[in-house]
Amino acid sequence: MVTETIARGAAVSISHLHHAFTLGKQTVPVLENISLQLRPGESVALLGPSGCGKSTLLRLLAGLEAPQSGQMQIDGAALGAPGPERILVFQDPTLYPWLTVRQNVLLGPQAQGKKGLEAKADALIDRIGLQAFSEAWPRQLSGGMAQRAALARALLNEPRLLLLDEPLGKLDSLTRISMQRELIALWQQQGYTSLLVTHDIEEALLLCERVLVMSPRPGRIIAEFALPLAFPRHRDNPQLLQHRQDILRILARRRIGKLNAFPGGAATNVTER
Repeated sequence: MVTETIARGAAVSISHLHHAFTLGKQTVPVLENISLQLRPGESVALLGPSGCGKSTLLRLLAGLEAPQSGQMQIDGAALGAPGPERILVFQDPTLYPWLTVRQNVLLGPQAQGKKGLEAKADALIDRIGLQAFSEAWPRQLSGGMAQRAALARALLNEPRLLLLDEPLGKLDSLTRISMQRELIALWQQQGYTSLLVTHDIEEALLLCERVLVMSPRPGRIIAEFALPLAFPRHRDNPQLLQHRQDILRILARRRIGKLNAFPGGAATNVTER
């Protein structure tokens, strides 16, 4: 759980969730019997093959779609319409092209009538390494820079639940490592609950307290790894190396396919479903 701060994140409960897409006359199951709990201030990662429903689950939690069946609750109440208390950071940045980076970051709070957040916005822009591009237009940014700006915009809203869909996927290796450190620091400082979708096993192990592994479509949670390790974590930590190996073993046995990972060294703190 979060240390050095009081967790202010949301408690999330998902019970027996099912979802499907309608493609013409065909119904395609996407998620099957998903049940999970997120504690306030907890950081959890979702791993699984492309198309298994990870991003769909984030959209359902954000309130952008309604599930076919099942229950979703935030702090014991049924999930409502989208709001600033829970924010989804998309894999592809969604910046408004007619606003500068700084204006994009400030947009959410200003739309809610909040004022006096300019200094905080500037501090966030500085932390993500875009201080020199504060007045730049989105068209002048690389994909990775736009992704960082979208993350800063989400964090300025101080969400209680932050949903992250491959937020670092467009970054170069060095910037990605730096942003991983910043994500850990921001999570510890702000105390929000975090659900991260990533294809990078190492990233999931470095950033999160639990890792959930999903099956191919229709996506089901087939394994859960508890990671009672202090932050920050080191890539050469023997326990992380072992967890990588354990995850790869499960993925291979379930014929999920290959995900990005370093080779590792018997399974501990893991529950298979």
